[in-house]
Amino acid sequence: MDAARLRRDADIAAVWSEGMRIQHALFALRARPNGLGVIRLAVAAPRSLGRAVSRNRSRRRLREAFRTAIAGLANGPGYDVVIVTRPEAAATPFPDLRAAAATALASLGRRVRTA
Repeated sequence: MDAARLRRDADIAAVWSEGMRIQHALFALRARPNGLGVIRLAVAAPRSLGRAVSRNRSRRRLREAFRTAIAGLANGPGYDVVIVTRPEAAATPFPDLRAAAATALASLGRRVRTA
């Protein structure tokens, strides 16, 4: 499965208002089916994380963790996903971030199949 960037404000707002929530210690995730067969990601980092350098680093690390987790998925329905990073993500080793991303995506798949 492919991963793409979710860029339009209207798309991000739709996910935020209508999407299902998955909470994790490292991030908060909202997702909504998009019917495209592609998972599109938007990663946000609140100012409470610190200065721009640390926020950007957190965003890059989470985006890469989800990109590698998405690459391991079989083709399926597409989603628009908005991820908000939490302070704990900055100090977490990258393999743990990848595992958390894979767990969240698996949880998302289970929730959609049962709904």
